[in-house]
Amino acid sequence: MTAIDFDLEFLEDGRTIELISIGMVCDDGREYYAVNRDMPVRKIRKHEWLMTNVVPSLPRAHGDRRLTMPKRWLFDYVSPLVKHRSQIADEVMDFIRAAGPDIELWANYGAYDHVCLAQLWGRMIDLPEGVPMFTHDIQQERARQGLAWDDLPKQESGEHNALADARHNQTVRRWLATRQEKT
Repeated sequence: MTAIDFDLEFLEDGRTIELISIGMVCDDGREYYAVNRDMPVRKIRKHEWLMTNVVPSLPRAHGDRRLTMPKRWLFDYVSPLVKHRSQIADEVMDFIRAAGPDIELWANYGAYDHVCLAQLWGRMIDLPEGVPMFTHDIQQERARQGLAWDDLPKQESGEHNALADARHNQTVRRWLATRQEKT
């Protein structure tokens, strides 16, 4: 079994979940990170929590380009990390399939992450072959082992950057698995 730990940053309003960024790390050492060029920027601008916690981790222009970019832009649209949603969907599908036929997806509080991931391809029944229909949840495993949130390894930096969060999810999942093996 190969695990892929992932995290998505998204805007949700109680009816929709809009992708902002996605980070994935695989047990085979590969990583993937992308920012959705098609994100609803106007809505995000009105969301104080996202503006404070997520937007600062998105790619920023550097050097001369920084001087020519309007300050109202949330991120560097020409960064190679910034991609259209359809390209992200294709690349994520390839990333998952490259892990082999027997994979597990893992996320922390992953219900919305899984829905947002599935929506890259449309409806849940539109998931491409090889993409699991569910995500294992780190918090469920933590609770199953009788642990409190504060018992888990702490994330040192990069919180709310999707790739940094995915890396931390992998660390926590592996820690939980090691702990489980000892019991």
